[in-house]
Amino acid sequence: MPPDLSDSTRFSGHVYPQNIPVPNEIRPGRPAPWSRLTQPERSGLTLDLVEQRLRQRGRHFSSAPLPREAAELRVVLDDEERPITRASAVLVALYEHDGEARVILTRRSRELRNHRGEIAFPGGRSDLGEDPVTTALREADEEVALRADQVDVVGWLSPLVTLASGSAIWPIVATMSDEPTLVANPDEVEHVFAVALSELARDENFVEERWRRPTTRPGADAEGFFPIYFFRTPHDVIWGATARVVTELLCVVLDVPWPDEDRFGVG
Repeated sequence: MPPDLSDSTRFSGHVYPQNIPVPNEIRPGRPAPWSRLTQPERSGLTLDLVEQRLRQRGRHFSSAPLPREAAELRVVLDDEERPITRASAVLVALYEHDGEARVILTRRSRELRNHRGEIAFPGGRSDLGEDPVTTALREADEEVALRADQVDVVGWLSPLVTLASGSAIWPIVATMSDEPTLVANPDEVEHVFAVALSELARDENFVEERWRRPTTRPGADAEGFFPIYFFRTPHDVIWGATARVVTELLCVVLDVPWPDEDRFGVG
C-alpha cells in the first residue's frame, strides 16, 4: 500500500489546481543540489551572472549551438523509452528586479487537454519546419503577449522528453532589460507570474521525491527508483518537466553539479 503522501501532507499550505500523482512506491529524495551553499551565496543572481554561467556550462549561443539531434533525446522523464512524435519548445524568460533575476511562469488553463492547471513556461508544439527558438518566441507571444522584440535569446538548457505528449522539448533561455507587461491568453493560460531564482533556491522551496514504477525507467537507480523534483511557489507547486528545467537552470546559475547530467545531459 502506498504511503500517505496526499497533496495536503506533501505540500502543506499550498492550494493548487493540478493533480500531482502518487505512485505506488515513493521515497523521500535528496536535499537540493545547492543545499551546501549559504543563503547569501544563493542571492544576487543577476542576469549578467546567468549569462556568465551559461557560457561556462556550454549553454550560451555565443559558444554552443542548440542541440538538434532528436535520437539522443529518447529518454523519457517519467515513463519507459518511447519514440519522439512531436517537437516543442519553451521560453525560459528572465528579467532583473532589485538585483535578482526573475523567471516568468504560467498556470495552464484547466480547459486544456494536457497538463491542465499545471505550472509551465510559455511554450508549445513546433509548427512544421519551425526551429525551437522560433517556436518558443511565437508561443510566448501567443500565450502571454511577450513579443520577440522584447527579449534577447541567449542560450538553452538540456532538451527533454515528456510522457503525456511524447514531445521533445527544447528550453530556450532569454533575458529582458525591463520587467514586461504580460497579458494571459485565457484560452491557454489561467495566470502568469514571475518568481526570483533566489526564492526558488531556498531550502524550504525544493522537494525531491524518488518514485518507482512497475516498468523500469531509464536512469533509475539499482532498486528502480528515479527522482522527481518539486518547487513550492506562493499558492502553487512546480513539478514534472518544468521542475526539471528549473533544477538545471539553478544548478547552472549557482555553479553546482546537476544530478541529472548523466541521465539527461547533452554533451
